[in-house]
Order: sequence, then structure tokens, then C-alpha cells
Amino acid sequence: MNTLRHVDLNLLVVLEALLAERHISRAALRLQLSQPAVSHALGRLRQLLDDPLLVRGQGGLVLTQRAHELAEPLAEALAQVRILLGPSGFQPATARRSFRLAMSDYGAMVVLPPLLRAVRKAAPGIELVVSQASREGMTAQVSDGEVDLAIGVFAHQPEGVRMAALFDDGYACVVDAATVRDHGRLDPVAYLARSHVLVASDRDRVDPVDAAIAKQGGRRKIACVVPHWSVAPALIAGTNLVLTTARRSLAALEQDPRFAVFEPPYPVPGFTVSALWNGRNDADPGHSWLRERLLAACSGAQADESISLRG
Repeated sequence: MNTLRHVDLNLLVVLEALLAERHISRAALRLQLSQPAVSHALGRLRQLLDDPLLVRGQGGLVLTQRAHELAEPLAEALAQVRILLGPSGFQPATARRSFRLAMSDYGAMVVLPPLLRAVRKAAPGIELVVSQASREGMTAQVSDGEVDLAIGVFAHQPEGVRMAALFDDGYACVVDAATVRDHGRLDPVAYLARSHVLVASDRDRVDPVDAAIAKQGGRRKIACVVPHWSVAPALIAGTNLVLTTARRSLAALEQDPRFAVFEPPYPVPGFTVSALWNGRNDADPGHSWLRERLLAACSGAQADESISLRG
């Protein structure tokens, strides 16, 4: 039986990285250690816990059942140790810390600018590291402790994960202004007569716009599917293509005379953008501060929203 005084607690930090990365080289990079050092630590962990922990499988290393069982209590224990050893309270003006955020390019366009301004003003030593993943991927990253906050539209909230609504949004259409008449919009017949650009990271998922149109007995003709919103407006310019996407992401184009932005000719339900974080971070004062800045930034952005759509 292992007693705590005989255990090198640094091994638990290595185990945390190995369980998250499932790859020795990536765990070594994350820990800023050499690969042989991490391999040696894995050997000691296997002996300590009497389990192989990671075994060869299709596509690389996979976790054993024992490793899966250890993941959550290990993350909770290390989170508490970090709070215990960290400075008392959180002083934004002098804090030096990195937070990992996951969001789509829509989130990066709508949420990140006001959040970054607020963080830079109050805490210039804070670093925000932003990554992108599918909504399922972001949810898993929050559950596994790989990211501190995820921002998006989430249908599933796993046990132990917190969620807070940030703002509501809907859909709008954009076309090249030269391709529409003075009223600057398309009726349902003209809308379906044109080809469309679809922004979708997962083509197998039913698009809410297509679902709404299908209820009315219609169907769009898709000319191009792109995974990122940022390239879509460039595909619209100089063509008769239509882009139907999140309304807030089109606020800048509303002011651009080259484009016409208008309400969809079919009723499309809106959606709520939310933040996810792991409940293990509830007691972390720095994490709480960042969540407060996020909520305030989104509240301010919602109040400043000035896009006026043609109906």
C-alpha cells in the first residue's frame, strides 16, 4: 500500500498531462519536459498505481479503465492544490496568468474583441489563448480541463460543467448589393432561386436554416460549404450567392454599401450563446474574475448592438 509521504506528487502533474494528451510527446511539450523524462514518469506511475494507464490502440494510446476512473478525481485534487498554493485572492493589475478559451470564429469576432479590451484594461499581465473546436469538442475539452472557458451554442451540459447564458442572436442574410433592387432584400421565391454559401464545420449536422425552410416545403441550393465564417463575405462579393448566418457577425457588413443585409424570408428560430466552464474552477478567484469580465463584455456588446435589418 502506498502512503502519501512516499509518493512524489510531481507524478500526479505528469499523469494529468498524460490523461489529457494521450500522447507522450505532447504531454512532454505541455509540461516543458523531455520525452524520456515523461516516459520514465509514466513507468513510475504504472508501478505506483499497478495499472498500465495508457495502452496501444487504434490510432495511438488509449486510456485503461483505471485511467478513466482517475481522471476526474485527479483533476479535482490538483485544482484544489493549485488554489491552495496560489496567491490569496486575485489582483488583476499585477496578475500573471494564462487562460485557455475555446470558441468558433463567430465567437472570436463577436465576443473576443470586447472581452480582450476589458481584460487588457484591468489586467495587462493576463494572456488569453484561444483555440477552435466543434461544440462537442469544446464540451469535452471543458470536461477534461483542457480549456478554462468555452463559448458557443451548446445543447448538452455534462455533469460537473457549469453553463451561463451570454446573449441571444438570430439569423440574417447578406448578398452583393448590386444584385438586389432598391428594397435590398429577397422574397422567398427569389431566395430559393439563388445558390447559397453555407458555413458549417460539420456538414452532417442539420442546419437550422435548412430545417426552417424544409418546414415550409422549400430547399436551398448549396454552392459552397466553408468551415469558417470569416471567408464567407468574400465569396458573396461580385456574385449572386446568398449567405444566411448569425446576425451579429454581419454588423460590420451592414455599414458596407457593397452588401445588402436583411431578414431571412423564412422564419428561423434564434439561439443562445453561452459560456461553459468546469465546476472545479468555481472557487478559483482568477477564473471567477474572468467569467465576470466575460459576462460584462457580452452585456455591453448586446447593449451596443445597432444592426438594423431590412424586413
